[in-house]
Amino acid sequence: MMKKDDCIFCKLANGDIPTNSIYEDDDFNVILDASPATKGHALILPKQHYANIYEIDPEVLSKAALLAQKVIKHETPILKCDGYNIVQNNGETAGQTVFHFHMHLIPRYAADNRPEDVSWGHKEFSSEEFTEICNDMKL
Repeated sequence: MMKKDDCIFCKLANGDIPTNSIYEDDDFNVILDASPATKGHALILPKQHYANIYEIDPEVLSKAALLAQKVIKHETPILKCDGYNIVQNNGETAGQTVFHFHMHLIPRYAADNRPEDVSWGHKEFSSEEFTEICNDMKL
């Protein structure tokens, strides 16, 4: 297993530092965020070290997405939340502060009325610009 000795999330994922773990298997540890945005805010942490989505093994990434679905389906009725944000940041400019791939599972509650917590500004582009962007981005 590939771990980084100086990575705090490697230590959390692998039990080197105590956590409030809600799920664990051979590949992942799902823990409550120590600085939660809402009640029940959890992190999916791979036990192996990958800095971001660019580096993560595609099979592990697929497992993480399936695990996110499993967790939120289980936790929604328990937490009585009204929705979920699944957030995964890549790079400092995108808000990544710990450079170990992780997914935030953030329960949302209608009573909080805080949609701005995960919003961003909107840009406007002409139809020509959209066409150019689309053509440039085609896989």
